Amino acid sequence: MPLVHIALRHTTPERIAAIRDGVYAALRASFEVPENDRFILVSQHEAHEFDYDPGYLGIARSDELVFVRINCSASRGVTQKKALYRDIVERLVQSPGLRPEDVFIHLVETARENWSFGHGAMQYA
Repeated sequence: MPLVHIALRHTTPERIAAIRDGVYAALRASFEVPENDRFILVSQHEAHEFDYDPGYLGIARSDELVFVRINCSASRGVTQKKALYRDIVERLVQSPGLRPEDVFIHLVETARENWSFGHGAMQYA
């Protein structure tokens, strides 16, 4: 049930598709997300709308930085989260060729009753 929001500087549709596909594949593999549970938003930004520190925590980021925010239920442990972070980075390095330093991931966990997938129903509670 993850809801993924990807934010990046303007780029090509092919690059966006590769990032979306890589994140979804990692969620399927590392977080055991079911097939077709794919809800991904992408926002592209101009340079003046995209602010980041290029050296925070000693990580050398570039303008190719991609923010990946994943909202999901609070049901996974630290080991599984670490595996997801590694998997996303490995896939995005492979395609579309991002640098590991340019993949910023933020996981936001919520209770299962905080989700409605339609009809005003609380499907997971």
